[in-house]
Amino acid sequence: MLPFILLALSISSIKNSNAQEKYGPTPTPNQLAWQEKEFYLFMHFGPNTFTNLEWGKGSEDPNVFNPTQIDCNQWASIAKASGAKGIIITAKHHDGFCLWPSKFSTHTVRESKWMNGKGDVIKMLSEACKKAGIEMGVYISPWDRNHPQYGTPAYNDIYIQTMKELLTGYGKFFELWWDGANGEGPNGKKQVYDFKRFQDSALSYQSQLVIFSDIGPHIRWIGNEDGIINETNWNLLDTVGFQRGEGAPPTDTLNRGNFNGKAWIPGEADVSIRKGWFYHEEEDNTVKTDKQLFNLYLKNVGRGGNFLLNVPPNRKGLISASDSAALMNFKKLRDAAFKNNLFKNANFKNVTNGLEISLAQAATFNTIQLQEQIKFGQRVISFEILVGDNKSNLKKIASSTTIGRKKIVQFPTVTAKFIQVKITASKANPILGAMAGYLINQ
Repeated sequence: MLPFILLALSISSIKNSNAQEKYGPTPTPNQLAWQEKEFYLFMHFGPNTFTNLEWGKGSEDPNVFNPTQIDCNQWASIAKASGAKGIIITAKHHDGFCLWPSKFSTHTVRESKWMNGKGDVIKMLSEACKKAGIEMGVYISPWDRNHPQYGTPAYNDIYIQTMKELLTGYGKFFELWWDGANGEGPNGKKQVYDFKRFQDSALSYQSQLVIFSDIGPHIRWIGNEDGIINETNWNLLDTVGFQRGEGAPPTDTLNRGNFNGKAWIPGEADVSIRKGWFYHEEEDNTVKTDKQLFNLYLKNVGRGGNFLLNVPPNRKGLISASDSAALMNFKKLRDAAFKNNLFKNANFKNVTNGLEISLAQAATFNTIQLQEQIKFGQRVISFEILVGDNKSNLKKIASSTTIGRKKIVQFPTVTAKFIQVKITASKANPILGAMAGYLINQ
């Protein structure tokens, strides 16, 4: 077994970590900053909101888009209050309708009666996010069921120009979101996307962007839209020979990552707070409860990924009261769960095969949070947690695989004065970050 190294801000000086060597693929500074965000909102909004569709046909009358009470400040303030670090908006979905007055389309807010054709949702949201102190990202669907040049080589140039409008006209974004949808356009043809040019162009406009898709390049889809990441979650992925959409890696691979993947591409778990992605009044009773959202948090952020929660504005252009209430209660649950770190004043000791924690007094807990210092790579393959009154009287209460940026492990409530985290398998010397213990109401 390799010797165990603990580097935690609460235990030892960060300058000790500077002497450590990286192992395998490691995150870029932009990826590290992205993983620190943990939780942010998705907002599906457009003609589908008013036609009751999930995938628009592209032939909708632009006048159907008419959010008469739209308030992006409400969106941003609710996001901020919920603890979300940003909002990603569907600037253009598959129907091709642009939420900004694009010069490269005739299917935009400019052609609608909303605000007499003078509206710009992207500008309104950008200003609201800045005011609230949160970040913003954009979803720009490459598939366009409206544009007459979709399915021709010229469309790739048009798509790049639409990206340029967004990425140069509305301030900095933290994420660019692509899905793999590729259907027919109005001429019955499919497009051969030039994703290499798309990627290079986007990064030339905003170099700090992290780009999401099935295969990254910076963040990967986790293979489902349920918001759940596998207990085993490697931030590594092999992308050679794979494509976005139908040519993507198997969903199980996306959910778990690759053990020896060649690229650092962590997972983002997307799920809607409702049954659908766009607002539908008949789905008001499907809003997830605060407890359901918290359980998802444990299964995505608590397994080393990020949580992208879709909260679609309604036809008025507002986040509905039921959605807002669920978000606020979700925030209260998270705050209460992680308020009191029972290991805050513990004595930590590195041992050959793990870490020992001694408490001044016995504590009652059912949750332990572990972290790796992922800037040096992801190393831990598996581990066990043992507790007791002392070192010679231990029982195993939990075991799991991988840690990554954050691993939240739950188990039946125990009372103990001594805790051991035993690394049972590791690729290289494990380098852990801060560790914490909690008693969470189940």
